[in-house]
Amino acid sequence: MGRPLIAEIDLDALRHNYCLARELAPHSQALAVLKADAYGHGALACARALDDLAPAFAVACIEEAQALRDGGIDKPIVLLEGIFHGDELPRVESLGLWMAVHSEWQVDALLDYRPRHPIPVWVKVDSGMHRLGFSPERLPEIWQRLAGAPGYACDLHLMSHFATADALETRYFRRQLALLNELATRLDAPTCLANSPATLAWPQAHGAWNRPGVMLYGSDPLEGANDASRALRPVMTLHSEIIAVQELDAGEPVGYGGRWIAPRPSRIGVVAAGYGDGYDRHAVDGTPVLVDGRRTVLAGKVSMDMLTVDITDLPEAAIGSRVTLWGRDPGGEVLSVDEVARHCDTISYTLLTGILPRVPRRYHGSMS
Repeated sequence: MGRPLIAEIDLDALRHNYCLARELAPHSQALAVLKADAYGHGALACARALDDLAPAFAVACIEEAQALRDGGIDKPIVLLEGIFHGDELPRVESLGLWMAVHSEWQVDALLDYRPRHPIPVWVKVDSGMHRLGFSPERLPEIWQRLAGAPGYACDLHLMSHFATADALETRYFRRQLALLNELATRLDAPTCLANSPATLAWPQAHGAWNRPGVMLYGSDPLEGANDASRALRPVMTLHSEIIAVQELDAGEPVGYGGRWIAPRPSRIGVVAAGYGDGYDRHAVDGTPVLVDGRRTVLAGKVSMDMLTVDITDLPEAAIGSRVTLWGRDPGGEVLSVDEVARHCDTISYTLLTGILPRVPRRYHGSMS
C-alpha cells in the first residue's frame, strides 16, 4: 500500500465552487484559473472536470497552456502574464490562445506580427496594484493602437487586478474600481476585473468576464467571510496516518530543538507527513489537525518526513489512525486550509501550491 500520505481531490467540490462563482455573477462569464498546476490540485484533471462548465481557462504562461492542449483541452486559454518573448507569438496563434498585454514591448511585438487568425487581447491597466499594466494615462493610446490593427481589433478586453478586494477596509478598492469604470466607459470596453474576492464580495466589479482562482479550490480569500464564501467546499483533503506512538513523562521534549515540552504525561502520535511533502515547516505548536475526525494539535517542529501531534486526550488514537491535515474528514468534520495557514503565518495559496510531487493525488467525483 505504501506511504499513507495522500492528497484527495474532490472534483464535485470543484464543480460546486465554479458553479457558485457563476451564480454570483449571472451576467458574467467565468474564467477558471488553473495556473500553478491548478493551485496544486492538478491542472489537467481540473480542466477536464470543468470542461463542460467553463467557457475558457486561464494560466500564467505558455508552458502551462501547452500542457492543457497536450491533454486534449481545446477551450480558449488566457495567458495572464502574456508572452515573455516575441518568438512565442507563433505558438500563441497555433495553440489558439488569448493573451494579456501589459508592456510596450508586447504591443510592439504584436503589431509586428501578422497573425493568420485573430488573437484575442486582454489589455492590462495598472489601477493601483503596481505590478503589471499600463498607466491609466497611457492606456487609451495603447487601446487605440491595438484597436486599429488587423487581427486584434475585434476582440479587445480591459483587465486589471485589485490589491485589496479581500480586505475589510474598502477605500483603496473603491478607488481602483472607480478608475476602472471610468476607463471602461470611455473606451466602451468589456472588462475582466474580478478575482476570487471580488467575485465573492463585490458585484459592482463583475464584468464581461470574471476570473475566480483560489475560491475554486475551496479556500476563502476574504478577511471577513460572507454567506457566499461560507458556501465554498474544500477540494483538497490532505491526510495521512499515525505510524508510531510515544509515551512521554511531563517535562519531556518533542522533536528538533525540543520546542514542545510535555506539560503532563502525554501521548504523541508520529504522522507520516513533513516539509519534504510540502507541509509548512513554519507551523507552530497548536496548529490544528484532525485525528479520526477529532481535533487536536501539532506538538513540536515539523520534520522533513514526519510531524508529531498530541493525542493525550484521544485514548482511542493509535497506529493507523487517520490524520487529516486539512480538508474534509470522512465523518464530515472540516478543517479549513485557511485556518491551518494562519497558524503557519502564511496563506492557503502557499500551502496548496506547495504540496510536492511525491504526494500522490487521488481524484474522485465528476470528470468530463
